This record gives sequence, C-alpha cells and structure tokens, in this order.
Amino acid sequence: MYAAVRRYEGIVDDAEAGRLVRESFLPSLDDIPGFVAYYWIDAGNGVMASLSVFEDKDGADKSVEFAHDWIIANAPGLFPNPPQVTEGLVVASELASVKG
Repeated sequence: MYAAVRRYEGIVDDAEAGRLVRESFLPSLDDIPGFVAYYWIDAGNGVMASLSVFEDKDGADKSVEFAHDWIIANAPGLFPNPPQVTEGLVVASELASVKG
C-alpha cells in the first residue's frame, strides 16, 4: 500500500473546506484505481491535512494530481497555499479489531 499526506496551511474557512471535501471531493475518489481510504483532518487555526491510502504508487500519485486539479477547479480561494506533500510506501499499519 502507498499513502499520500497533504498538509494545507492558511485555509480561510475550515468548515467550508470540510463541507466541500465531503460533498465534492470524496465522491470522486472511487474513480481513482486502487483507492483504499481517505481521511480529512482539521488541525485548527487554518491548518488541515488529508491522508489518502491506495493499493499502489500509481494510485497515490494520481490522488495528488487529482487533489491539485480539484482545488483549482472548486476552491482556489479557500486553499491559498500549495500543500506540503509526503508520499510513500506504507511499511506498517494496524486496524482496530472488532470487539464484542
């Protein structure tokens, strides 16, 4: 698995950014081959981050390109600064076990 983390600073409206991500960005992720999971994180004070997980590097690369294009088309004023992007091979992971 591969993951891409994007950290955005200077977001001018955290609530609106979250709404747009939920309503417009998330539904399109299934179109990227190898999509596994996505998380949108509100760190407060105009800082937000995303974690995208894909089966392979190609999917992770495409998600970074897709996110860039989506922001330009849908919310350039909300995201005034380019993100800091970290992408790489997932070398350890864990999921919670089902209790009960």
